[in-house]
Amino acid sequence: MGMRADALVAEIGSTVTKVHAFSGLDGSRPQWVGGGAAPTTAAQGDVTTGLRAAVGDLSRRLGEDVTWERMLAASSAAGGLRMAVHGLVYDMTVRAAREAALGAGAIIELVTVGKLGAEETDVLRRLRPGIILLAGGLEGGDREVVVHNAREIAGLRLGVPVVYAGNSAARAEVSGILGAAGVKVTVVPNVYPRLDLLDIEPARRAIQAVFEEHIILAPGMERVRDMVGGAIRPTPGAVMEAARLLRELLGDLVVIDVGGATTDVHSVTDGSTEIKRIQLHPEPVAKRTVEGDLGVYVNAANVVRLAGEDAVAEHMSAGPPDVGDLLARAVPVPPEDTDPEVSAFIAALTRLAAETALVRHAGVLRHLFGPTGRLTVAEGKDLTEVEWLVGTGGPLVRFPWGSRVLAALAGMPTAAALAARRRGGGSDTPGFEPGGPPASLLLPGRGARPVIDRRYLMAVLGVLHQEYPEAARALLRESVVPEAGGGEG
Repeated sequence: MGMRADALVAEIGSTVTKVHAFSGLDGSRPQWVGGGAAPTTAAQGDVTTGLRAAVGDLSRRLGEDVTWERMLAASSAAGGLRMAVHGLVYDMTVRAAREAALGAGAIIELVTVGKLGAEETDVLRRLRPGIILLAGGLEGGDREVVVHNAREIAGLRLGVPVVYAGNSAARAEVSGILGAAGVKVTVVPNVYPRLDLLDIEPARRAIQAVFEEHIILAPGMERVRDMVGGAIRPTPGAVMEAARLLRELLGDLVVIDVGGATTDVHSVTDGSTEIKRIQLHPEPVAKRTVEGDLGVYVNAANVVRLAGEDAVAEHMSAGPPDVGDLLARAVPVPPEDTDPEVSAFIAALTRLAAETALVRHAGVLRHLFGPTGRLTVAEGKDLTEVEWLVGTGGPLVRFPWGSRVLAALAGMPTAAALAARRRGGGSDTPGFEPGGPPASLLLPGRGARPVIDRRYLMAVLGVLHQEYPEAARALLRESVVPEAGGGEG
């Protein structure tokens, strides 16, 4: 007869497509039934080929054919959610708009400040992003820039949807200009209504809704609705949804998602009251950064270059490794019984990618000098109140050393943190003076506890939470929350 699941949730990645089956979603005992995987086939022109293969793998693992009531999905295939952000002042409206975009799981391909000029409109025309976020002006403030930018975008006739999240006094004019050019406009509250306030959640939700509507137009994704009848969320946005839910269960946390090509960091914390008093700019409670140069397969050579072969050797606890040979032997999804030397190499890359991404995500204390003496200010995300370090992504979940890697990040020694910061690149988190005191880095303290997303479910449960909130909560507790009496060592 086979097995009929209440829901199948797919995670369609750039290289691997995974499916997870769930039952009992409407009752008091929701269950994860099992999972399957196959290579993603978006690049071959039809994502459903890989999706069907992943379902076939699930059926083989369960020993019976699987059918389902509904299928939902998270996707980062077909280039993910490619986005352009346009605002008035970088440290205000552009920063806020960027936080909203990244929190929704977007890939920011273009950021502009002030009035769009000929060179910037040419770049925008060539990029042709999947969505444009237009912002600018405090409430009651500047209108001229956003109206000018709306005219420039309308004139390009890109056929790209726009989310307007700027000064409400310009909403009608902006909507009229874009609407007359046939541009679909979604209007949300101002992302930066006051100097001391960020309001990014409405923009984040609007971006995810536009993503779901337009993902089916992406190359290779046109037939995804042949199988997926429910919600389709951008994968990073789904992980953020799960992180926010997990904070309700555990407390303030950081989620570190190490992958083959990128390493994402999601933090959900208010930070400390003391730091908040001296912060230069407001920070969102839920923040995401994505490091496109840090990964253990596609970007493995880059991690080695940034950290240096000596650092790789130090974390491998062995003699000098033949890095060229190890890079040649690495595979996208290594088996759990992989060669011990290759496994140690992956562990070292994971540690270096994770610590570099965490340090880039964190804020800093700056010491400014003026007529009245030294003034200390904070810039960026304060992680000092974080209680949990949560690991997800294949390199942390599928190998036995995941918890040890996370534990090493708690109360990271100053020398290691400084080295990670000097690796540079990636997100635009603030820098700091290398000679500054240890407190310059607003990192989690030694009390932060490691825990692993054991079933690798955070993304799919972030999707499931939209329609089955109580079931998702229970399943997330099962996959991530440690047993009473301790964390994972």
